[in-house]
Amino acid sequence: MVRDIHGILLLDKPAGITSNAALQRVKRLYRARKGGHTGSLDPLATGMLPVCFGEATKISGFLLDADKYYRVLVRLGVKTTTGDAEGDVIDIRPVRRISDGELNKVLSEFAGPIEQIPPMHSAVKQNGQPLYKLAHKGIVVERKSRMVVIKDLKVLQFNDDLLEIEVHCSKGTYVRSLAEDIGEKLGCGGHITGLRRLAVGLFDANRMVTLDELQERAETDPGSLERLLLPIQSALAQWPDVKVSQDIAYFIKKGQAVLVPHAPSQGYVKLYSGETQFMGIGHILEDGRVAPRRLMNL
Repeated sequence: MVRDIHGILLLDKPAGITSNAALQRVKRLYRARKGGHTGSLDPLATGMLPVCFGEATKISGFLLDADKYYRVLVRLGVKTTTGDAEGDVIDIRPVRRISDGELNKVLSEFAGPIEQIPPMHSAVKQNGQPLYKLAHKGIVVERKSRMVVIKDLKVLQFNDDLLEIEVHCSKGTYVRSLAEDIGEKLGCGGHITGLRRLAVGLFDANRMVTLDELQERAETDPGSLERLLLPIQSALAQWPDVKVSQDIAYFIKKGQAVLVPHAPSQGYVKLYSGETQFMGIGHILEDGRVAPRRLMNL
């Protein structure tokens, strides 16, 4: 029987399955009525896939907007149709000797704001149709470039034709395209053979749980599954708290903006009724009042 549960699970997605398949397995293990993931990972990729249950789905958009951290393994000298190891090889070039200084110079050219064109093998929609479905039919369409920000690029290892880097980037960054572009700048092309998401926003790898661990807990100690869930507000830890009395909370729940002494002057806030009852997300208006943005039904 399905049930209502609320919270966030940091799933360590395994390679070889889609993000949606991983989500469905987690929902079955938790017997959750409502759940969604925030930010797809390709079947090839592993790592952090935040799963939001119940009322936590209301803040999933804010996790989608969060920065991402990846560890990326790039094979230089070989280009594929998809930019990763799942595609067909379309070009092979020799990899000349590249010095550390030259490599770092090339990587520095990608630091900061850059424009990317979404790859055909992506979930971006064109006229309601995901690009990857068009690509599977051999159809290539023109795509608009988009601005993303590469906040940090770090070399972890570089041996012959294998380059491992760590990437800190803004939302919407196509890591496959980044790897391909780095390969082109080095004069040999390249594609991703390994991709692991290390963190989403303020969530780090230490709190991730594997599907195998969830399965074992479901079989031996089902009650322990809920102890793995993080509170909804943990995804919003960077925002200040605004705590109001029950009387003021009543008006906020009616959708009204209220004046709260000592509230921040701008931006988003976490709303609490009293000291501990999380109510949801508020936004500071120009006149200083706090307006409800997304309220929880807990």
